[in-house]
Amino acid sequence: MAGARLEKVTMQEHMAINVSPGPIRPIRQISDYFPHFYPFAPALLRPRPAPLPALPNGPAPETALGTALGSLEFTLLLDQQNCVLHCTIHRAKGLKPLDSGSIDTFVKANLLPGTSKASQLRTRTVRGSRGPRWDETLTYHGFTCQDAGRKSLRLCVCEESRLRRRAEPLGELRVPLKKLVPNLTRSFNICLEKRRLTKRPSSLDTARGMSLYEEEVEETGEERGRILLSLCYSSQRGGLLVGVLRCAHLAPMDANGYSDPFVRIFLRPNTGKKSKYKTTVRKKTLNPEFNEEFFYAGQREELAQKTLLVSVWDYDLGTANDFIGGLQLSINSTGEKLRHWSECLARSDRRLELWHPLDGAPPQLGD
Repeated sequence: MAGARLEKVTMQEHMAINVSPGPIRPIRQISDYFPHFYPFAPALLRPRPAPLPALPNGPAPETALGTALGSLEFTLLLDQQNCVLHCTIHRAKGLKPLDSGSIDTFVKANLLPGTSKASQLRTRTVRGSRGPRWDETLTYHGFTCQDAGRKSLRLCVCEESRLRRRAEPLGELRVPLKKLVPNLTRSFNICLEKRRLTKRPSSLDTARGMSLYEEEVEETGEERGRILLSLCYSSQRGGLLVGVLRCAHLAPMDANGYSDPFVRIFLRPNTGKKSKYKTTVRKKTLNPEFNEEFFYAGQREELAQKTLLVSVWDYDLGTANDFIGGLQLSINSTGEKLRHWSECLARSDRRLELWHPLDGAPPQLGD
């Protein structure tokens, strides 16, 4: 506009024009533009990996120093009616192998407390994957709600290696079973932890390259396994029906880690071959199913004064059979054994099934 008066702008006002306020950004270093010229640059100048999200059912993994061992997804189901615990191993994520390259992994499950090898189950080996998927169910037979109240389950992810003689653990986790709801499947996704050491290795063991991890030894009174028996006094046939249904968690007697079990039953005192029976042999198993029934004739009052001997054996060809465990049912028994025997003879035509732990006392077959 003609005749308009020009206003003077000071230097401070000129510097403030088109300036948007905001946070002050750090000045980029020369190493950011030429990182390959500075291989020994401090770790603070290098970009940090993004932290992993926290898992819903476990603690947040350690990521600052890269010490996360990975996570394991699995489900647990307590079948109260069949007295079975199902543990389904789905998959693992973010495993860190001991050596570079491919990784061959499997999962080993163990009920604690427990020292018997029969209580240790494992999945198949998945080869060449740091995120293996198994989708395999491990089953513990003879597992009751009372067991869930005092036991826990340890799951250990192990790595197989051709260079080492034994598998090495990558991480483990423990789940208390007392909070399981019967007949309700519960899902878990838990971070693995370092395996607990129970014994410090000596320098000689370390020099020989032996494993630094020792198996935990915990006391248990069921090292030999369990047996499921059914008793029924038949008024129509006039005698006792004894059913040998199945066994669970039997102690291994053979070098392959299994047994060839069969069951013998004997009613004492009695004479003749009709007082002694035995089931068929089940090959290479620690959880055999028999489903066989035997009959003892006699009146209820007469049978109440006798003793039923049940013993489990490992069949060996050409040598003596190995005794695994046994039990006695009579009016002189205690606990669940006495209840099973008494209730069976107290009522007619009523089948009663019950699990019994095996003890290490060999049966006396003589009268």
